[in-house]
Amino acid sequence: MKELIDKLAQTHSLSQNEWEQVISADFELDGLFQRAGEARKSVYGSKVFARGLIEISSYCKNDCYYCGIRRSNHNAQRYRLTKEEILMCCAQGYALGFRTFVLQGGENPYHTKERICDIVSSMKKSYPDCAVTLSLGERDEETYRAWHEAGADRYLLRHETADELHYEKIHPKSMRYQNRMNCLEILHRIGYQTGCGFMVESPYQTAHCLAKDMQFITAFQPEMVGIGPFIPHRDTKYKNQRQGSLKQTLKMIALTRLALPHALIPATTALGTIDPRGRELGLCAGANVVMPNLSPEQVRGKYALYDHKLCTGKEAAEGISHLAQSIRSVGYHLVCDRGDYIA
Repeated sequence: MKELIDKLAQTHSLSQNEWEQVISADFELDGLFQRAGEARKSVYGSKVFARGLIEISSYCKNDCYYCGIRRSNHNAQRYRLTKEEILMCCAQGYALGFRTFVLQGGENPYHTKERICDIVSSMKKSYPDCAVTLSLGERDEETYRAWHEAGADRYLLRHETADELHYEKIHPKSMRYQNRMNCLEILHRIGYQTGCGFMVESPYQTAHCLAKDMQFITAFQPEMVGIGPFIPHRDTKYKNQRQGSLKQTLKMIALTRLALPHALIPATTALGTIDPRGRELGLCAGANVVMPNLSPEQVRGKYALYDHKLCTGKEAAEGISHLAQSIRSVGYHLVCDRGDYIA
């Protein structure tokens, strides 16, 4: 595998067949992690960027087969933050030092173009030195453009899988693979710093599927890539599916870092959920972003995309000093500036 890892580090791309070889091979990962660490340090040094995550709503009109807040899950606890509550979260986060806020929520009609424009413009007026990231699902170009003009800097939209047949197996027929991909193209064209991403070892996923993911991201060149293990939720059809492994998820993070040395890659909450040191190991594998939770404490447990999701301790914004200490323990340091993409 060393020859293929060397090639990836030098050219930042592999063929479909070469990707499949690397992804499916069982080999010692220390050398890969070292190369990934060198790649991220060459661009971002030892900085780990903190974003304040605000989960604004658990209502969703979609019925993705793997998701705990899917429309047909009648056991899901639904909530929706008001504009005032969102701005209060921002005020608390700003006082803690955060300079990027991420508004994430289920895709639902309540969050109209006008409502989000109003919230984003208010955030920018109050905190002009901060970046605003949105993660609110698939919308039309007019809406995406209006939100960008209101002040949104970044947009996260995980593609979940770049294999269309795989996409159809884990989503209902009402959701179209091509629409998801078109949305990502629109976001890039408008000028957002755009994030895509995928789950690792989700139902029906193969090395061929993951290789397609890597082919897609190297062609698309996103500014951000979110990679996390699949974790089942008790109220979905995949409740008995085996969760994604830590090792394979860390491998995919490291391969992504070598393919995209400039990307902003989070060490996700899902990593910390499957392993107590998952977030720190993600940083060692090439990730350089963390997103502590700024949502009101009373709703954090309700945004349950998967079982046992962490929302306290190092995952909570108020635990940022503990998080910073943990990050220092693996040789990096936490910074709370905007943390923009470096081209």
